[in-house]
Formats: sequence, C-alpha cells, structure tokens
Amino acid sequence: MNKPHQFHQAIDWNLDQYGKLWAYNLNYFDFLNQENILLTEGFLLIKDYIKNDDSLRDGKEAYPISLRGINWIKFLAKNDINDSDVNQILYTDYQILLNNIEYHLLGNHLLENGFSLFFGAYYFKDEKLYQQASKILKEELKAQLLNDGAHFELSPMYHQILLKRLLDCIKLATLNSWKSDGLVDFFKGRAVEMLSWLEAITLKNGDVPMVNDATFGIAPTSEQLFKYAKNIGLTWEERYLKDSGYRIFKTGVYELFIDVGQVGPDYQPGHAHSDTFNFELYVGGKPIIVDTGTSTYEKNQIRQKERATASHNTVKIGQYEQTQVWGGFRVAKRARITYLKESLNQVIATHDGYSNIGVLHTRKFQSKEKCISIFDELSKTPQEDCIAFFHFHPNVNTFEVLEDSILVNEQIKIRFKGNILSIDEEFYQYALGFNKTKKAMKIKVNFKTKLETNIEL
Repeated sequence: MNKPHQFHQAIDWNLDQYGKLWAYNLNYFDFLNQENILLTEGFLLIKDYIKNDDSLRDGKEAYPISLRGINWIKFLAKNDINDSDVNQILYTDYQILLNNIEYHLLGNHLLENGFSLFFGAYYFKDEKLYQQASKILKEELKAQLLNDGAHFELSPMYHQILLKRLLDCIKLATLNSWKSDGLVDFFKGRAVEMLSWLEAITLKNGDVPMVNDATFGIAPTSEQLFKYAKNIGLTWEERYLKDSGYRIFKTGVYELFIDVGQVGPDYQPGHAHSDTFNFELYVGGKPIIVDTGTSTYEKNQIRQKERATASHNTVKIGQYEQTQVWGGFRVAKRARITYLKESLNQVIATHDGYSNIGVLHTRKFQSKEKCISIFDELSKTPQEDCIAFFHFHPNVNTFEVLEDSILVNEQIKIRFKGNILSIDEEFYQYALGFNKTKKAMKIKVNFKTKLETNIEL
C-alpha cells in the first residue's frame, strides 16, 4: 500500500488510520507468500492473529477471510504444519464465510469467496464447502468472463489477480485426487480463455494498460502468469479482442491500446471509470501517453478525480461527465457505444455519454506504420468548452508546445488540425501504485466540433 507502519510491541490487527484497504491488506496475510519469510516468523504471526480473534473487526469480513484462508492454507501445507488451534480458527472462519457470501457485491468479491471455499474444501476434505465452492465457481466463471476471455470488470489488474487464483485451484486439484467430477477441466477451459486475452493486451515490455481500477505492484505480472500456466501444462492460442471493447494495434514502432467498449458490468460497475475512447500509446516499448491510473480506493476527492473523464485520454464537454462516477464505487448515467465499425487498421465508434446536452461523440483511430491519426467529431457544436486530454508518462522528459502541435522527447510530433481554440499544458499526478504518485505533464486541446490529431513517430 506504500504506507509503512511499524508495530513496536503488539500488532494492532484493527489498525485503521491508513484507510479501509490498508486495514484489509493487513488482514489478508499476503506477507506469508514472501520468498524469504522464516517458518517461525510466519507461524508466530498466525498465532498472534488467533490470540486476537475475539477483537478482530475488518478481518472477520467475508473478503479478508477469503484471501487470508488461501494464504494460511498455502503456508500451512507448504511447511507441513498441522496445528489444532489454527485449524479450529480457520474452520470457524470458513463457517462465517459460508453464511456471509458476498452476493450483495458480486463481481470479483464473489469469485474470491468461491476460490477460497475451494481451498478450504480441499484442506478440510469438507463436502459442504466443496459444493458451495463448486456452485459459485461454475456460475460466476461463466457469468464473469466475456466471450473474448476478459473478466467483465474490465480491469487488467483484477484479470491478472483472478487468473492467478484460478491457476492455483487447478494446481491444487491436480496435486490432490480428492475429487474427480470434471470441475478441473472446466477450470482449465476458463483459464485458457483468460490467458489468451491477457496475452493479447500485454505490451512488449510486459506492462498491461492501467485502465479502470488498476495500478502497479498489486497483481502478478503477465510473464509470471504465463510461466505458471505453462508449468501446470496449459497451452493457449492467439485470441482476438472483442466483447471487452478493448483493441490494440501493434507495429514495429508502437503499440496503441484503445477503449471502445461499454461501461461494465451493467449491474456492478464499481471499478469502472469515465473513460470511453481512452487510449494508451507505447513507443519502442516505452510508455508515452498513459492512463492516469488508480492511487486510492478511499472515498475522497482523489478517487473521484481519478475516475473522472478529465483524467483520461478522451474528450470532455464543459462540466459534464461521459459517465457519472460517484461515491467511490458507484456509477449513475453511463456512456453507451451506439455505433462501432472496424477494419484491419481502423476503428470508428460513437458514444452517447453527452446525450443529455444533445451531443454524440464519434472518435476514429487510424493506425499506420509510423503514424497514428485520431479524429474527433461532435454531432453539433455545444455551448460549453470541448477539451481533448492527453496525459504523458512521467518519463517523458522533453516537451515543447508549438502553435498547432507539440514535440515529445525531441522525436515524436503530435499535430492538431481543426477549429482549435487553445493548447494548454498542465501538471497531473500519475499513479505509480496505491498511495504513490508522480508529477507528470498533460495537454488540453480546446476545440469546437472537430479535431484531428496526428501522432508522427
């Protein structure tokens, strides 16, 4: 979480001064997975936690129970520990989870409940836990994976996290012959789809686009996941991006990732941002134009700003949002894709996020070997200012704004055509992880009705 704290005497497992997510992470016990952790140290931490069981707050919620259960079982099994006190608390926690499955939140929370129940079932050889795990995972892995293999919350970070859980379940069941009901084969089929999608959106340098709720330093890397999958015998094929709404153009010079998809999922868009027609550009394997990312889950002004239209590489009209994001994890009116047409080197789409002021926004991306063209057109001229945003990575160190263009790193020229009113530069905070940002530059192009952007590489 990039917010260190030292416990000098006793560990306060309920410490909440750094926010809910920090407190959750303290209770996940992910630290048991550190490569160099000592057996005695890890076991003492578990024992200390058990000692404080009666006073725990966040740690007794369903989501922390789910993640902690997996981490404890991995640690206990790896070190061949069979402790009755630990097992008793662990089993009690799984009974709490059974009675508090997160159907009210759905999405990745419900999948995490299912994955953990699967681990608990194998650890205790418990039929009730297994049946509930099987039911959740069969239903949710069908419902939450789109036809192109993407997890429906459209966060590459959560996709990586959930794929890792699925691979763990495959390995667990493969190493333990307790059940043979075909569930593992189902898991493998779903995992292959997720691997294909992840490979399609993974960039040359190993990054994934930090779109929607996603940030660095949380999920396993794509490279780690591909290696893990191969080690457990999985193979997959190239897959075209479709239902997720993400597209990517890759040439010998650049990689262009674009979003022409719907805000989703419809019934739980808590990790969605107002980012229709957003894009990221990598040149020579290095990030140039980027999503601003996510640095907090706290319900504050920073989170509101990071989810807003102006924090993405798209067009904002006046004070209107394409999609109304609010309350930390809420979405009201949302932009819908009303038209989509694509060919080998071109994508054109229209969204209705500004229909409340009678305006449709159409954006066309054209990809050539050393040039990218982006055409923005509004269905009518609004009374409010129209601004196209371009956020640059902090490592972009040379920046020159000219009359109708900008020069980036002395070699990338971005030319603007159309009825341009002004080109302004500002600083913004780029997310390097949770609670960790770095100042970077963004460009705001104020225009009327039409704008053509040509990125010459």
